[in-house]
Amino acid sequence: MNFMPERDPVLAAFGRNLRQRREALHFTQECLAERAGMDRTYLSDIERGLRNPGIKNVVRLAQALDIPPANLMENLA
Repeated sequence: MNFMPERDPVLAAFGRNLRQRREALHFTQECLAERAGMDRTYLSDIERGLRNPGIKNVVRLAQALDIPPANLMENLA
């Protein structure tokens, strides 16, 4: 049996965009989570495409990364 949830391709692409920007800034997950006011495990799940963040969290992440939210949405489809 496989208990790992299936990753949605849109969420996986969003997570890749988020991780790439975070790593470009040399932020750890802990650092970004603190800047965005969220739990590190929640951020980790977003980066792995396992969570579907609400629009408010997308905006909080974008602000913490100093980019427009649209940048996190690039190449999702």
